[in-house]
Amino acid sequence: MRCDKLFEIIDGQSARYVDVWREFSLLESPTADKVRVAAAGKYLADIARDLGFSVRAFSQGDAADMYCITMNAESDTAPIVFSGHIDTVHPVGSFGTPSVKIEDGKIYGPGVMDCKGGTVAALAAMHALRDVGFTSRPVKLILQTDEETNSMQSAKNTVRTMVDEARGAVAFLNCESIKDNTLVLRRKGILQFEFEVRGKAIHSSRAPEGISAIAEAAHKIIELEKLKSIDGLTCNCGMISGGTAKNTVSEECRFTADIRFSTNDELEEARRIVEKIARHSYTGADCTFSETSLRPAMVKTEANYVLLDRINEINAENGLPRLEARMSLGGSDAAYTTEAGIPTVDSIGVSGDFIHTRREYATVASLKEATKRLAAIAYCI
Repeated sequence: MRCDKLFEIIDGQSARYVDVWREFSLLESPTADKVRVAAAGKYLADIARDLGFSVRAFSQGDAADMYCITMNAESDTAPIVFSGHIDTVHPVGSFGTPSVKIEDGKIYGPGVMDCKGGTVAALAAMHALRDVGFTSRPVKLILQTDEETNSMQSAKNTVRTMVDEARGAVAFLNCESIKDNTLVLRRKGILQFEFEVRGKAIHSSRAPEGISAIAEAAHKIIELEKLKSIDGLTCNCGMISGGTAKNTVSEECRFTADIRFSTNDELEEARRIVEKIARHSYTGADCTFSETSLRPAMVKTEANYVLLDRINEINAENGLPRLEARMSLGGSDAAYTTEAGIPTVDSIGVSGDFIHTRREYATVASLKEATKRLAAIAYCI
């Protein structure tokens, strides 16, 4: 099915949605700042209401309310679902003033690529579908509010709500950033631990009589950091604290471990390795540990590859690039919908580079490209 008229509408609306992208990104929204994330969500929700779409808010406790925006809500056919997270990792003020700039065909700012650009593209696609008269099925846009912390603020309620809203969908399109005409169909999962080591404090002059918690933690970290397989388990111990004075043998030390895995078998292997290292004492110190966060791996499924094949048929009919499957080493919410059996592709949003840094940018032209990709899939699938 050709999308010529749909694409013509998108071309005409493009400048408007670049402005929306800029204004939306100016609403800085680090995950833990519930008020700021809520303001960002309200901004898009208000635009959606003005377009005549149904807007439902879901309370999320310590996280900002998430939204489900729906067009053709009265239709009883299976929906197609877009999703994007509106929280970011950057502390407010990280990008200076103004926090968003457009220069030489690029937009710079907090979350412009991850994931505000893709979220705006999804709303723009729904606007174009409305204007072309598309009524064949419901189209939903889920605005996730604590993705960057693996939904810890909401105690996983945001992902449960997301999966519930997506059940029965013909496709779930997660609007993380795209890379080189590829879509993510597999992702590593994320398993995080906190360790607390207890030694025996004593003055440095009598160090042989003490037990250094820091030294014990160092031994454990060195063992954990040996996990460095790109295709298998990887570990990063990214935070450590301990000790009370330079001239005192440390009694306590705490550190974290972030482990990435590709399969459920690797998940269980990681847990066994962590327990073995935690239980073994290298210096005589004691250690306790706890699993603090788990995001499942997005595993390979037939349904996801069938969806990719259909997307490429639609793209071929409409002069859009062919998209190849790839694996990502980072986690995303697409793992949860894949786990629930919902046909899912990930990273279909805007393009750019340097996410999670103060150099984050996206190419302005990629907003229109992403909008056409999303709109064509909804129109033709």
